[in-house]
Amino acid sequence: MHKFRLIFSVLCLLISAQSNLNAQDTVHYTGKTISNIDYHHGNLRPAVGVHATQVVRANRQYPEQADGFGWTYNHAPMMAHWNDTFYVSYISDSVGEHIPPNHTLLLNSKDGKEWSKPKVLFPIYKVPDGITKPGVDGETKDADAIMHQRVGFYVSKVGRLLALGYYGIAIDEKDHPNDGLGIGRVVREIHEDGSFGPIHFIRHNATWDKELSAFPFYKSSQDKGFIKACEELLSEPLMMMQWVEEADRDDPLIPLKKQYKAFSYYHLDDGKVVGLWKHALTSISKDGGMNWEYTPSRAPGFINSNAKIWGQKTPDGKFATIYNPSEYRWPLAISNSDDGLNYTDLLLVHGEITPMRYGGNYKSYGPQYVRGILEGKGDPGDGRIWVTYSMNKEDIWVTAIPAPVTGKVDKHPNEVFDQMESGKELEKWNVYNLLWASSRIEQDGQGEKWLTLRDKDPFDYARVERVIPESKKLKAAFEIKPEQNDHGLLQIEFQDNRGLPAIRLIFDEDGNFKSKSGARFRNIQAYEAGKTYKIELEIAVDSRSYTVTVNGVDKGMRLFHAPVASLERVMFRTGDQKHFPTPDTPADQDYDLENAGDMVKEAVFKVKSLQTSQGN
Repeated sequence: MHKFRLIFSVLCLLISAQSNLNAQDTVHYTGKTISNIDYHHGNLRPAVGVHATQVVRANRQYPEQADGFGWTYNHAPMMAHWNDTFYVSYISDSVGEHIPPNHTLLLNSKDGKEWSKPKVLFPIYKVPDGITKPGVDGETKDADAIMHQRVGFYVSKVGRLLALGYYGIAIDEKDHPNDGLGIGRVVREIHEDGSFGPIHFIRHNATWDKELSAFPFYKSSQDKGFIKACEELLSEPLMMMQWVEEADRDDPLIPLKKQYKAFSYYHLDDGKVVGLWKHALTSISKDGGMNWEYTPSRAPGFINSNAKIWGQKTPDGKFATIYNPSEYRWPLAISNSDDGLNYTDLLLVHGEITPMRYGGNYKSYGPQYVRGILEGKGDPGDGRIWVTYSMNKEDIWVTAIPAPVTGKVDKHPNEVFDQMESGKELEKWNVYNLLWASSRIEQDGQGEKWLTLRDKDPFDYARVERVIPESKKLKAAFEIKPEQNDHGLLQIEFQDNRGLPAIRLIFDEDGNFKSKSGARFRNIQAYEAGKTYKIELEIAVDSRSYTVTVNGVDKGMRLFHAPVASLERVMFRTGDQKHFPTPDTPADQDYDLENAGDMVKEAVFKVKSLQTSQGN
């Protein structure tokens, strides 16, 4: 018996050692932080200095304010940086996923802040009548192709930018256009002046009759440089890996032919390639993607469902993965690693969910399907990680994350925006900036700079947040100028590390400045439009209380809205905190919100300064 126990113990140690070895040899998460799906922000600390910008806002009622078409399914954005310009392409359907008409749109920006209007990159493609697919009832009749692609751009070695798309076939709304039974993959060049070259097919599906193709094959081009760039692309295994879902199931160009979805990759410092797929599947390649060391399997410790995961080397030489760390598509978070294998933390990137204004087929709630700039395919050179994603498969966002990535600061802010270097005023601020609810530095008529929050969006709000050193006693002062007092709302919160508010102060739509303690409000004073208010607080976490002074006048003591252990953030927001959807909300929304395309009267609130310090 003793011998048996000894053998059993040795076997357990060997199994444990092998398990640890496997974890060390693959991507794994050893951090202790997990997200809480009851909150859109997951109760995660924010990565400091993240600037999130809405670049496309769907609008069916007023198409000219959106994409010019009024289409409300916008998803799967891809990103590139080339010729000192950011590019984002995305798939757009009229109403919902896999429901034609459908096309791919493109927008661009020089600075990542101001973006062009979308324009058609790959147009609607008519499918001939009578096309059938094995195992699917029916045939095509007056049908359009469905675009579905996992890679959008390629920069050749001589610097030519190719844009890519794929035309699939869906017989009905539940059929899949990425089943290897579509038409084929298309390519066109984007020129330095922003114009497009002609569309060509670069790869057809084997089941497709090439004589029916609406575009020529790339080899027929008169541009030898274009042909060379296409063939260079076709020779890269890591690019071909991103084609697997739409390609023929036995396509010889695809190194790993099994249907693992939404491949992304990055190189480790030793030259090995890390592969990542949906569900946080991962593997390692030692030969540039031609062969993989083991069957892709879940990265130990990672939590990720069927949304995309993005991985890359960061500008400071470390590594990051960006994904939804839950079985839902919220929040969007970043995890960081020194070596590209061991990920040790989890910080918030995007913790808001805009209401889904338009229902549609397979539209999911939340910030999702994140993609960045492929290594070697463009570098903005600004020390930030740039990513793009969709919100609710409806709006398109672009977000910049400073590197090194951190969730803490060691100095209190002493910031008067007009006295700060232009362009650097919001480096330490987290900014949530929408097309109809902007958060940015603006100059007033006298040339003075203010952090200006504008809001004419009936469904969302402008929002900014400043991380501060963890404090139990805190002095804070800020100056606010509301430009109106008969509409609009501004909430100021002092929050803990989980994003939970201890203090909530409110400039309301009736001209009152008030506080909230628990379920009840308490008026502080009336406020006037166009007048600046300096508000000073002395806060004591242990007694759950704070004092308020407005323009030098003592307004007395208030109790916390809710208890916290300490304070780490100051937040300004032009609306009530959103709580829908919840984990219990049905996955599919089949209705539109009332007046989904309308604006409301704009409200403007200006922040002149923010100072905090350790309290007594």
